[in-house]
Amino acid sequence: METVADSPPRRRWRITSIEVLCGVLLIAILGQAWLQDVLDVPALRTGSTVFVAVCVQALPFLVLGVLISGAIAAFVPARVLRRVLPRNEGAAVGVAGLAGVALPGCECASVPVARRLMGQGVAPGVALTFLLAAPAVNPVVLVATAVAFPGQPGMVLARFLGSLGTAMVMGWLWVRFGKAEWIAERALRRLPDSEPGSRWRTFTETARADLVEAGGFLVLGALISAALGVLVPAEWFGALGDQIVLGVLVMAVLAVVLALCSEADAFVAASLTALPLLPKLVFLVVGPAVDVKLFALQAGTFGRSFALRFAPVTFVVAVACAVLAGAVVL
Repeated sequence: METVADSPPRRRWRITSIEVLCGVLLIAILGQAWLQDVLDVPALRTGSTVFVAVCVQALPFLVLGVLISGAIAAFVPARVLRRVLPRNEGAAVGVAGLAGVALPGCECASVPVARRLMGQGVAPGVALTFLLAAPAVNPVVLVATAVAFPGQPGMVLARFLGSLGTAMVMGWLWVRFGKAEWIAERALRRLPDSEPGSRWRTFTETARADLVEAGGFLVLGALISAALGVLVPAEWFGALGDQIVLGVLVMAVLAVVLALCSEADAFVAASLTALPLLPKLVFLVVGPAVDVKLFALQAGTFGRSFALRFAPVTFVVAVACAVLAGAVVL
């Protein structure tokens, strides 16, 4: 006779994100008229307009960026970059920085690419230069910046110079002062290239993963941008404009905390209309170089000892390069 102990365990029904989403949509449909009356206030209308505008403007560049990133991961082996690098490590840093223009990728994708380069024998300083340059100076990001700041070509040039300077200075600093023992041993192990039969799968999986992750950060950034535009009085941003040093520091810290995708951050910065261009430029240069998301990725890939040294120095160098580029160009 079958006992209670022998009977198969019952599966407990759990509420997942799909059920929550369906429930929210159902409530919104049924209570549409009521929600319109409750939410029909000027502040919420302004916030929703800013949110939609940021998302709609940034989404095409985000999709293009993740498609290029997926194509590079699947069809451009890391050894291609290694073959064109000079033997002199200092000169190779400059080439790796400029390679970011031809081989774009988002911040998340550049970390495993840098690890692959190290695993194939590329000097760490050169790989780290590419890590910082690829998400910041590629054509997708520069075009997105030009669209976000129409009629201000100096902003595009200043972002390019500040970001490229950050990448190359950090590479040369590592060549001069960096130590191999700061990098976890697992990061130096060789990673195999994609097999010919799996390249399309690698492309689709990389692009899908980057789009989901970067899209989430885009939505978060748009929400914060809308909230800043509604909740923060315009006088506060005016005060930051009057105190340029404070504005630079606040926007630098905000870039680290928000951790936006480099294909979308220009639209968030442009929405803060009360701020002058220099703090916005610092926001755009610091964000792709160091943020909380990148710190976690670098700690997991290269080790916590590396991240604790690399991230703070990158922050200081990025702020300095942004301010210098802004002083020269803007």
